[in-house]
Amino acid sequence: MKIEGCFIDGLYIIEPTVFEDSRGYFFEAYNEAVFQKHGIETVFIQDNQSRSSYGVIRGLHYQLQPFAQTKLVRVLEGLILDVAVDIRKGSPTYGQHFSLELSAENKKQLLIPHGFAHGFSVLSKVAVVLYKCDSLYNKQSEAGIRFDDADLAIDWKVVREKAIISDKDIQLPSFKDAVSNFEFSS
Repeated sequence: MKIEGCFIDGLYIIEPTVFEDSRGYFFEAYNEAVFQKHGIETVFIQDNQSRSSYGVIRGLHYQLQPFAQTKLVRVLEGLILDVAVDIRKGSPTYGQHFSLELSAENKKQLLIPHGFAHGFSVLSKVAVVLYKCDSLYNKQSEAGIRFDDADLAIDWKVVREKAIISDKDIQLPSFKDAVSNFEFSS
C-alpha cells in the first residue's frame, strides 16, 4: 500500500497494492497498522455508501466540531471526481481545494481529515461510493459550502446543464459566508 500526501497538509492519497490473476484481484483497502506507520491515527467507526448517476454533484459538506468527520473515500463502481476544500482558519492553503479522480478501476482512495469540506461529482454512468468515517453523523452539526462558489472555482468536470444537485446543496452558503470552527495546527 502506497500512502502519500499532496500540496495540502493533512490530505493523503492511498493506492493499494493489487494482486491480480485469472480469478480476478485482491487488495487491502484499509490496514490500521500501515496507516499508523504513516502517522495516521484515525479510528473509523461508521461506513457510508451512496449510488449516484452521471452529473450528480454532492457537496460540499462537513460537520462542525466536536462532530467533525475524517473520511476515507473510495469508489466501488464507476468514476468520480473527489474534492476536498481546506476550511482550517490559519492554514497556508485555506480556501484551496484538491481534486482527484477515484474509480473502481484505479482503486485509489482519498483520506480527508477534520477541517475540510468534501464533495464529489459523478463522471461515469453510475458510481457507487463508500467512505469510512471516524465520527457518527450528527444532523445538528451539518454545514456546507455551495458547489459552484466563485471564489473556490472548482471544475467538477460535469457540463453545467447536466449537473444534478439537491435542493439542500443549492441552498448552501458561499465560502465567505460558510460557518467553520476549524483552526490549523501544524
